[in-house]
Amino acid sequence: MAKTTSKGLKEHLDKIKKISEWFEEQDEIDLEAALVKIREAGELIKLSKERLVEVENEFQEIKNEIEKE
Repeated sequence: MAKTTSKGLKEHLDKIKKISEWFEEQDEIDLEAALVKIREAGELIKLSKERLVEVENEFQEIKNEIEKE
């Protein structure tokens, strides 16, 4: 399970990187296309933040289990 969700996070970060690279490659930015990219990046950032919170909680659970022993 961890591999699937970690892969999801990596995919999100890779997509965000590609969006950033798209902006860097543009000589003139099409505002409509840029708006679509910005919305996509915003959603990816939101999903990534949610996953990071989940990972943090999982680490805390593991730490708590180890400390009980």
